[in-house]
This record gives sequence, C-alpha cells and structure tokens, in this order.
Amino acid sequence: MFLVDTNIWLERLLNQERSTEVAELLSEVPSTYLFITDFSLHSIGVIAFKLNCIEIFRKFVQDIFIEGSVGLTTVNPSDMIDLIDAMKIFNLDFDDAYQYSVMKKYDLFLISFDHDFDKIPEGRLIPKTALSVYRTRIKDALKNDG
Repeated sequence: MFLVDTNIWLERLLNQERSTEVAELLSEVPSTYLFITDFSLHSIGVIAFKLNCIEIFRKFVQDIFIEGSVGLTTVNPSDMIDLIDAMKIFNLDFDDAYQYSVMKKYDLFLISFDHDFDKIPEGRLIPKTALSVYRTRIKDALKNDG
C-alpha cells in the first residue's frame, strides 16, 4: 500500500518532466492500493485554482475518488503530537511531517520526489521504485494466494 505525496500527483496533473513515470505507476497499481492525505488533496486544490486549472482539479477528484478507489487519509488531533515530534526529530516542515505521520500510522510506503524524506529511516520511493515494489512484493503475493 502506497501513500502518494502531493508532488507526485502534481507531476502528472501538470504534465511535468516525470509525468510519464507517474502515469506508468498510476496505470498499473490498482487505485485501491493508493492513498492520499486530505492535506495533499487540499494543497492540490489550492495550486490548481491558483493556476486556473479548475477543470483539471475536477477531473482529478472524479478520477481518483469517484471512478477510482484511492483512499483518503488524515491526521487526527490526537496524532498531532507525533507529527510535531517528527518535525523536530527529522527536521521536516509541517506538510512533510503530515505525510510522514500518515505513512507511519497506516504502515504505508511513501512515494515522493521530495528529498526531505531521505532524512526519515523508512525513506521514500520514487514512482519507478514503487512500481518495482508493487510488482515484486504485492502482485506476486497476490498470485501466490490465488
């Protein structure tokens, strides 16, 4: 199961340099294996509106939640202490600590282009690596169970 960071979604939505890499990940990994934080969703909305990409945001929400099954996660108020601790321990800003806290809480792999996550013990995956993890660990495990 994967937590997809804001920058990964934006890479694809804004058709940036590594968009194809992200597209490959999103086309192969079932949406039920992907998660996004509410913080990321709101951040993407803010950015889309700033860039006057309102229809892109509408399609994004339609694709991942209404037609897809991407999970939406959050940090509860009781989790804020862990978030603050992560900020201090790993020298993360609030939004990165938010992602980290969700990753830890739900035991997810984090997919991100953000090098700040190289500071955490679990590290991060880029889309190509995440796809490899999916193919070797998750997809193969499903075959062996069936």
